[in-house]
Amino acid sequence: MTHRWRMSKFKAPAAPAIATDRIIRGDCIAAMNAMPEACVDLVFADPPYNLQLAHNLHRPEGGKVAAVDDDWDKFASYATYDEFTRAWLTAARRILKPDGAIWTIGSYHNIFRVGAALQDAGFWILNDIVWRKANPMPNFKGTRFTNAHETLIWAAKSETAKYKFNYHAMKAMNEELQMRSDWLIPICTGGERLKTDGVKAHPTQKPEALLYRVLLACTEPGDIVVDPFFGTGTTGAVAKLLGRHFIGIEREEKYVKVAEERIASLLPLSGGDMPGSAWEVSQGKRGETRIPFGSLVESGLVRPGTRLIDPQRRHQAEVRADGSLSMGAKTGSIHQLGAAAQGLPSCNGWTFWHIEEAGKLVPLDAKRAVYRASVGSA
Repeated sequence: MTHRWRMSKFKAPAAPAIATDRIIRGDCIAAMNAMPEACVDLVFADPPYNLQLAHNLHRPEGGKVAAVDDDWDKFASYATYDEFTRAWLTAARRILKPDGAIWTIGSYHNIFRVGAALQDAGFWILNDIVWRKANPMPNFKGTRFTNAHETLIWAAKSETAKYKFNYHAMKAMNEELQMRSDWLIPICTGGERLKTDGVKAHPTQKPEALLYRVLLACTEPGDIVVDPFFGTGTTGAVAKLLGRHFIGIEREEKYVKVAEERIASLLPLSGGDMPGSAWEVSQGKRGETRIPFGSLVESGLVRPGTRLIDPQRRHQAEVRADGSLSMGAKTGSIHQLGAAAQGLPSCNGWTFWHIEEAGKLVPLDAKRAVYRASVGSA
Protein backbone atom coordinates (compact mmCIF):
# COMPACT_ATOMS: atom_id res chain seq x y z
CA MET A 1 0.00 0.00 0.00
CA THR A 2 2.78 2.37 0.81
CA HIS A 3 4.33 1.84 -2.62
CA ARG A 4 1.06 2.63 -4.40
CA TRP A 5 0.64 5.76 -2.31
CA ARG A 6 4.13 6.94 -3.18
CA MET A 7 3.42 6.49 -6.88
CA SER A 8 0.05 8.22 -6.79
CA LYS A 9 1.64 11.12 -4.95
CA PHE A 10 3.73 12.00 -8.02
CA LYS A 11 2.88 15.37 -9.51
CA ALA A 12 3.96 16.53 -12.93
CA PRO A 13 6.52 19.36 -12.64
CA ALA A 14 5.31 22.84 -13.40
CA ALA A 15 6.32 24.40 -16.71
CA PRO A 16 9.52 26.46 -16.46
CA ALA A 17 9.26 30.25 -16.45
CA ILE A 18 12.08 30.66 -19.00
CA ALA A 19 12.84 28.95 -22.31
CA THR A 20 14.64 25.68 -21.61
CA ASP A 21 15.79 22.46 -23.25
CA ARG A 22 17.90 24.40 -25.70
CA ILE A 23 21.49 25.20 -26.56
CA ILE A 24 22.69 28.78 -26.77
CA ARG A 25 25.57 29.27 -29.18
CA GLY A 26 27.88 31.96 -27.82
CA ASP A 27 29.84 33.27 -24.86
CA CYS A 28 28.67 31.82 -21.56
CA ILE A 29 29.14 35.02 -19.57
CA ALA A 30 27.06 37.11 -21.98
CA ALA A 31 24.43 34.37 -22.23
CA MET A 32 24.02 34.05 -18.44
CA ASN A 33 23.96 37.82 -18.02
CA ALA A 34 21.04 37.91 -20.46
CA MET A 35 18.98 35.51 -18.32
CA PRO A 36 16.58 36.66 -15.60
CA GLU A 37 17.96 36.83 -12.08
CA ALA A 38 17.40 33.82 -9.78
CA CYS A 39 15.82 31.65 -12.48
CA VAL A 40 17.70 28.32 -12.32
CA ASP A 41 18.12 25.57 -9.75
CA LEU A 42 21.58 24.21 -10.54
CA VAL A 43 24.68 25.15 -12.46
CA PHE A 44 27.04 22.40 -13.56
CA ALA A 45 30.27 23.83 -14.92
CA ASP A 46 33.12 22.01 -16.64
CA PRO A 47 35.28 25.04 -17.47
CA PRO A 48 38.55 25.05 -19.42
CA TYR A 49 41.32 23.48 -17.33
CA ASN A 50 44.11 25.77 -18.55
CA LEU A 51 46.39 22.74 -18.96
CA GLN A 52 49.36 24.83 -20.17
CA LEU A 53 50.63 22.11 -22.50
CA ALA A 54 53.94 23.21 -24.01
CA HIS A 55 54.85 20.10 -26.00
CA ASN A 56 53.21 17.19 -27.77
CA LEU A 57 52.82 14.02 -25.72
CA HIS A 58 53.69 10.66 -27.27
CA ARG A 59 53.11 7.05 -26.29
CA PRO A 60 56.11 4.71 -25.81
CA GLU A 61 55.64 3.28 -29.32
CA GLY A 62 55.72 6.80 -30.78
CA GLY A 63 52.00 7.48 -31.31
CA LYS A 64 50.78 10.96 -30.45
CA VAL A 65 48.39 11.30 -27.49
CA ALA A 66 45.17 13.19 -28.28
CA ALA A 67 45.63 15.81 -25.59
CA VAL A 68 43.65 18.99 -24.94
CA ASP A 69 45.37 21.53 -27.19
CA ASP A 70 42.33 23.50 -28.40
CA ASP A 71 42.34 27.29 -28.35
CA TRP A 72 39.47 27.39 -25.83
CA ASP A 73 41.79 25.90 -23.20
CA LYS A 74 44.59 28.44 -23.68
CA PHE A 75 45.02 31.51 -21.49
CA ALA A 76 47.84 34.05 -21.50
CA SER A 77 48.48 33.83 -17.76
CA TYR A 78 47.07 32.72 -14.43
CA ALA A 79 45.76 36.24 -13.95
CA THR A 80 43.84 36.04 -17.23
CA TYR A 81 42.37 32.68 -16.23
CA ASP A 82 41.41 33.98 -12.80
CA GLU A 83 39.67 37.00 -14.33
CA PHE A 84 37.71 34.70 -16.64
CA THR A 85 36.79 32.42 -13.72
CA ARG A 86 35.52 35.29 -11.57
CA ALA A 87 33.44 36.62 -14.46
CA TRP A 88 31.59 33.37 -15.21
CA LEU A 89 31.10 32.59 -11.50
CA THR A 90 29.57 36.05 -10.96
CA ALA A 91 27.19 35.47 -13.87
CA ALA A 92 26.30 31.99 -12.62
CA ARG A 93 25.64 33.22 -9.09
CA ARG A 94 23.22 35.88 -10.36
CA ILE A 95 20.99 33.38 -12.18
CA LEU A 96 20.86 30.85 -9.33
CA LYS A 97 17.80 30.78 -7.11
CA PRO A 98 18.44 31.46 -3.38
CA ASP A 99 18.33 27.70 -2.68
CA GLY A 100 20.27 26.86 -5.83
CA ALA A 101 23.69 25.23 -5.99
CA ILE A 102 26.68 24.91 -8.25
CA TRP A 103 28.93 22.01 -9.22
CA THR A 104 32.22 22.58 -10.97
CA ILE A 105 34.85 20.08 -12.03
CA GLY A 106 38.54 20.35 -12.77
CA SER A 107 42.01 18.85 -12.54
CA TYR A 108 44.95 19.91 -10.41
CA HIS A 109 45.72 22.54 -13.04
CA ASN A 110 42.72 24.69 -12.21
CA ILE A 111 40.41 23.36 -9.50
CA PHE A 112 42.19 25.06 -6.61
CA ARG A 113 42.00 28.43 -8.34
CA VAL A 114 38.32 27.84 -9.12
CA GLY A 115 37.67 26.81 -5.50
CA ALA A 116 39.21 30.00 -4.15
CA ALA A 117 37.19 32.08 -6.62
CA LEU A 118 34.01 30.27 -5.51
CA GLN A 119 34.60 31.23 -1.90
CA ASP A 120 35.56 34.79 -2.81
CA ALA A 121 32.28 35.08 -4.76
CA GLY A 122 30.23 34.15 -1.67
CA PHE A 123 29.46 30.51 -2.40
CA TRP A 124 29.49 28.05 0.52
CA ILE A 125 31.38 24.83 -0.26
CA LEU A 126 29.44 21.71 0.79
CA ASN A 127 31.68 18.92 -0.47
CA ASP A 128 34.62 18.24 -2.68
CA ILE A 129 34.13 15.00 -4.58
CA VAL A 130 36.98 12.92 -5.93
CA TRP A 131 36.03 11.29 -9.21
CA ARG A 132 38.29 8.22 -9.27
CA LYS A 133 38.69 7.09 -12.86
CA ALA A 134 38.41 3.32 -13.08
CA ASN A 135 40.38 3.35 -16.34
CA PRO A 136 42.67 6.43 -16.33
CA MET A 137 45.13 7.27 -19.06
CA PRO A 138 48.62 6.17 -17.92
CA ASN A 139 51.52 8.53 -17.42
CA PHE A 140 53.47 7.64 -20.55
CA LYS A 141 56.72 9.35 -19.54
CA GLY A 142 56.85 7.63 -16.17
CA THR A 143 57.92 10.87 -14.50
CA ARG A 144 54.84 11.41 -12.29
CA PHE A 145 52.01 9.53 -10.65
CA THR A 146 49.23 8.59 -13.05
CA ASN A 147 46.51 11.25 -12.96
CA ALA A 148 43.67 8.95 -11.94
CA HIS A 149 41.14 11.45 -10.59
CA GLU A 150 39.46 14.81 -11.03
CA THR A 151 37.87 16.95 -8.34
CA LEU A 152 34.32 18.26 -8.23
CA ILE A 153 33.24 21.04 -5.89
CA TRP A 154 29.62 21.26 -4.74
CA ALA A 155 28.64 24.61 -3.27
CA ALA A 156 25.47 26.33 -2.11
CA LYS A 157 24.74 29.92 -3.04
CA SER A 158 25.28 30.99 0.58
CA GLU A 159 26.04 29.55 4.00
CA THR A 160 22.35 29.70 4.98
CA ALA A 161 20.89 28.43 1.69
CA LYS A 162 18.39 25.56 1.91
CA TYR A 163 19.99 23.55 -0.85
CA LYS A 164 18.57 20.26 -2.15
CA PHE A 165 20.15 16.92 -1.35
CA ASN A 166 18.40 13.63 -2.05
CA TYR A 167 20.26 11.77 0.68
CA HIS A 168 18.10 8.66 0.64
CA ALA A 169 18.32 8.37 -3.15
CA MET A 170 22.11 8.40 -2.91
CA LYS A 171 21.98 5.82 -0.14
CA ALA A 172 19.67 3.60 -2.21
CA MET A 173 22.12 3.79 -5.13
CA ASN A 174 24.91 2.63 -2.81
CA GLU A 175 23.19 -0.50 -1.44
CA GLU A 176 21.82 1.36 1.60
CA LEU A 177 25.21 2.72 2.64
CA GLN A 178 25.93 6.45 2.81
CA MET A 179 27.32 7.67 -0.48
CA ARG A 180 30.97 8.60 0.00
CA SER A 181 32.83 11.55 -1.47
CA ASP A 182 35.04 9.36 -3.66
CA TRP A 183 33.23 8.11 -6.74
CA LEU A 184 34.68 5.28 -8.82
CA ILE A 185 33.35 5.85 -12.35
CA PRO A 186 35.02 4.93 -15.68
CA ILE A 187 35.94 7.58 -18.22
CA CYS A 188 34.09 7.58 -21.55
CA THR A 189 34.96 4.64 -23.74
CA GLY A 190 33.29 2.47 -26.36
CA GLY A 191 29.86 3.51 -27.55
CA GLU A 192 29.53 6.35 -25.07
CA ARG A 193 32.56 8.16 -26.50
CA LEU A 194 31.20 10.44 -29.21
CA LYS A 195 33.19 10.67 -32.41
CA THR A 196 33.19 12.75 -35.56
CA ASP A 197 34.72 11.07 -38.61
CA GLY A 198 36.31 8.49 -36.33
CA VAL A 199 37.96 11.08 -34.07
CA LYS A 200 36.89 12.03 -30.54
CA ALA A 201 34.26 14.74 -30.83
CA HIS A 202 35.51 16.37 -27.62
CA PRO A 203 38.76 15.72 -25.71
CA THR A 204 37.23 15.93 -22.22
CA GLN A 205 33.76 14.39 -22.64
CA LYS A 206 32.39 13.48 -19.21
CA PRO A 207 30.68 10.13 -18.58
CA GLU A 208 26.91 10.18 -18.22
CA ALA A 209 27.22 8.24 -14.98
CA LEU A 210 28.95 11.23 -13.36
CA LEU A 211 26.20 13.68 -14.33
CA TYR A 212 23.50 11.16 -13.46
CA ARG A 213 24.73 11.04 -9.87
CA VAL A 214 25.07 14.81 -9.60
CA LEU A 215 21.59 15.58 -10.96
CA LEU A 216 19.89 12.79 -9.02
CA ALA A 217 21.54 14.00 -5.81
CA CYS A 218 20.75 17.69 -6.08
CA THR A 219 17.72 18.28 -8.31
CA GLU A 220 14.09 17.28 -8.69
CA PRO A 221 12.04 16.60 -11.85
CA GLY A 222 11.22 19.90 -13.50
CA ASP A 223 14.27 21.73 -12.10
CA ILE A 224 16.34 23.87 -14.47
CA VAL A 225 20.03 23.05 -14.90
CA VAL A 226 22.43 25.39 -16.70
CA ASP A 227 25.74 24.16 -18.13
CA PRO A 228 27.83 27.15 -19.29
CA PHE A 229 30.46 24.91 -20.92
CA PHE A 230 28.10 22.48 -22.62
CA GLY A 231 30.54 20.71 -24.94
CA THR A 232 28.91 17.64 -26.47
CA GLY A 233 25.91 17.88 -24.12
CA THR A 234 26.35 15.26 -21.39
CA THR A 235 24.51 17.48 -18.91
CA GLY A 236 21.62 18.02 -21.30
CA ALA A 237 21.39 14.33 -22.17
CA VAL A 238 21.17 13.26 -18.52
CA ALA A 239 18.80 16.12 -17.68
CA LYS A 240 16.41 14.99 -20.42
CA LEU A 241 16.67 11.38 -19.26
CA LEU A 242 15.76 12.34 -15.68
CA GLY A 243 12.99 14.82 -16.47
CA ARG A 244 15.00 17.94 -15.66
CA HIS A 245 15.15 21.00 -17.92
CA PHE A 246 18.47 22.24 -19.25
CA ILE A 247 20.05 25.24 -20.87
CA GLY A 248 23.39 24.57 -22.47
CA ILE A 249 25.79 27.31 -23.52
CA GLU A 250 28.56 26.52 -25.98
CA ARG A 251 30.61 28.76 -28.25
CA GLU A 252 32.10 26.06 -30.50
CA GLU A 253 29.76 25.23 -33.39
CA LYS A 254 31.29 21.76 -33.86
CA TYR A 255 30.28 20.79 -30.32
CA VAL A 256 26.80 22.32 -30.61
CA LYS A 257 26.02 20.16 -33.63
CA VAL A 258 27.10 16.96 -31.86
CA ALA A 259 25.15 17.88 -28.71
CA GLU A 260 21.95 18.66 -30.64
CA GLU A 261 22.02 15.33 -32.46
CA ARG A 262 22.84 13.44 -29.27
CA ILE A 263 20.02 14.94 -27.19
CA ALA A 264 17.44 14.73 -29.96
CA SER A 265 17.97 10.96 -30.16
CA LEU A 266 17.20 10.41 -26.46
CA LEU A 267 13.88 9.61 -24.82
CA PRO A 268 13.19 10.53 -21.16
CA LEU A 269 12.61 7.80 -18.59
CA SER A 270 9.05 6.52 -18.32
CA GLY A 271 7.28 3.69 -16.58
CA GLY A 272 4.94 2.75 -13.77
CA ASP A 273 1.32 3.80 -13.56
CA MET A 274 1.93 7.44 -14.42
CA PRO A 275 4.14 9.27 -16.94
CA GLY A 276 7.38 10.25 -15.23
CA SER A 277 6.93 7.84 -12.31
CA ALA A 278 10.38 6.41 -12.99
CA TRP A 279 11.79 9.76 -11.87
CA GLU A 280 10.65 9.07 -8.30
CA VAL A 281 13.47 8.51 -5.81
CA SER A 282 13.73 7.26 -2.23
CA GLN A 283 12.87 9.92 0.34
CA GLY A 284 13.18 8.16 3.71
CA LYS A 285 11.05 9.05 6.72
CA ARG A 286 11.90 12.75 6.50
CA GLY A 287 10.47 12.90 3.00
CA GLU A 288 7.10 11.51 4.06
CA THR A 289 4.09 13.54 5.13
CA ARG A 290 4.17 14.25 8.87
CA ILE A 291 1.33 12.48 10.70
CA PRO A 292 0.43 13.56 14.26
CA PHE A 293 -0.65 10.73 16.57
CA GLY A 294 -3.86 12.66 17.20
CA SER A 295 -4.85 12.07 13.56
CA LEU A 296 -4.94 8.33 14.21
CA VAL A 297 -7.13 8.89 17.26
CA GLU A 298 -9.65 11.14 15.54
CA SER A 299 -9.82 8.82 12.51
CA GLY A 300 -10.67 5.84 14.72
CA LEU A 301 -7.55 3.81 13.93
CA VAL A 302 -6.64 4.12 17.62
CA ARG A 303 -9.49 4.67 20.08
CA PRO A 304 -9.33 6.75 23.27
CA GLY A 305 -8.82 4.40 26.19
CA THR A 306 -6.63 2.01 24.16
CA ARG A 307 -3.83 0.50 26.22
CA LEU A 308 -0.34 0.89 24.75
CA ILE A 309 2.45 -1.51 25.69
CA ASP A 310 6.21 -1.54 25.08
CA PRO A 311 7.77 -4.58 23.27
CA GLN A 312 8.95 -6.15 26.55
CA ARG A 313 5.55 -5.55 28.22
CA ARG A 314 7.18 -3.61 31.04
CA HIS A 315 5.33 -0.33 30.60
CA GLN A 316 1.75 0.63 29.84
CA ALA A 317 0.03 3.87 28.94
CA GLU A 318 -3.51 4.84 28.04
CA VAL A 319 -4.56 6.88 25.01
CA ARG A 320 -6.59 10.02 25.79
CA ALA A 321 -9.13 11.72 23.57
CA ASP A 322 -6.74 14.45 22.42
CA GLY A 323 -4.00 12.05 21.34
CA SER A 324 -1.91 12.44 24.47
CA LEU A 325 -1.09 9.53 26.79
CA SER A 326 -1.44 9.01 30.51
CA MET A 327 0.85 6.80 32.55
CA GLY A 328 -0.01 7.00 36.23
CA ALA A 329 0.30 10.64 37.18
CA LYS A 330 2.27 11.50 34.07
CA THR A 331 0.78 12.77 30.82
CA GLY A 332 2.36 13.72 27.52
CA SER A 333 2.92 12.73 23.91
CA ILE A 334 3.78 9.23 22.72
CA HIS A 335 7.41 10.36 22.53
CA GLN A 336 7.53 12.08 25.92
CA LEU A 337 6.01 9.18 27.83
CA GLY A 338 8.10 6.65 25.92
CA ALA A 339 11.20 8.52 27.06
CA ALA A 340 9.88 8.84 30.62
CA ALA A 341 9.14 5.11 30.82
CA GLN A 342 12.74 4.29 29.93
CA GLY A 343 14.40 7.14 31.81
CA LEU A 344 15.86 8.45 28.54
CA PRO A 345 16.09 12.01 27.20
CA SER A 346 14.20 11.09 23.99
CA CYS A 347 12.25 8.28 22.37
CA ASN A 348 10.56 7.43 19.08
CA GLY A 349 7.07 6.70 20.37
CA TRP A 350 5.97 5.30 17.01
CA THR A 351 8.25 2.30 17.38
CA PHE A 352 8.28 2.05 21.20
CA TRP A 353 4.54 1.82 21.84
CA HIS A 354 2.45 -1.14 20.58
CA ILE A 355 -1.20 -2.18 20.55
CA GLU A 356 -2.12 -5.77 21.31
CA GLU A 357 -4.32 -7.29 18.62
CA ALA A 358 -5.20 -11.00 18.48
CA GLY A 359 -2.41 -11.79 20.90
CA LYS A 360 0.23 -9.95 18.86
CA LEU A 361 1.87 -6.57 19.48
CA VAL A 362 1.43 -4.15 16.58
CA PRO A 363 3.65 -1.02 16.63
CA LEU A 364 2.00 2.36 16.31
CA ASP A 365 4.18 2.90 13.24
CA ALA A 366 2.18 0.22 11.41
CA LYS A 367 -1.03 2.07 12.24
CA ARG A 368 0.54 5.28 10.98
CA ALA A 369 1.42 3.56 7.67
CA VAL A 370 -2.23 2.53 7.24
CA TYR A 371 -3.39 6.09 7.91
CA ARG A 372 -0.75 7.59 5.57
CA ALA A 373 -1.80 5.22 2.77
CA SER A 374 -5.45 6.19 3.19
CA VAL A 375 -4.59 9.88 3.05
CA GLY A 376 -2.45 9.31 -0.07
CA SER A 377 -5.28 7.44 -1.79
CA ALA A 378 -7.72 10.22 -0.94
